[in-house]
Amino acid sequence: MANIRSSEKDIQASEKRRVQNLKVRSAVRTYIRRFREAASSGDDAKKQESYKTAQSMIDTAVNKGVLKPQTAARYKSRLSALL
Repeated sequence: MANIRSSEKDIQASEKRRVQNLKVRSAVRTYIRRFREAASSGDDAKKQESYKTAQSMIDTAVNKGVLKPQTAARYKSRLSALL
């Protein structure tokens, strides 16, 4: 455990960031899963809508610094290949 007050604050801040990043990463994975389910169902309208939403969530995660740009590009490439 930290002895210095600023170190304790750093630990609290990093924990807040970790939890927030976990929420964003989890949401991205959820939308990717929903797209894959829509792609396997065969409904084209649902597939297009879920693709657009998943791509948007991936871009949001990059803008927030949760995902690296190359990781996002890889995810989007795999989604477009399924589309």
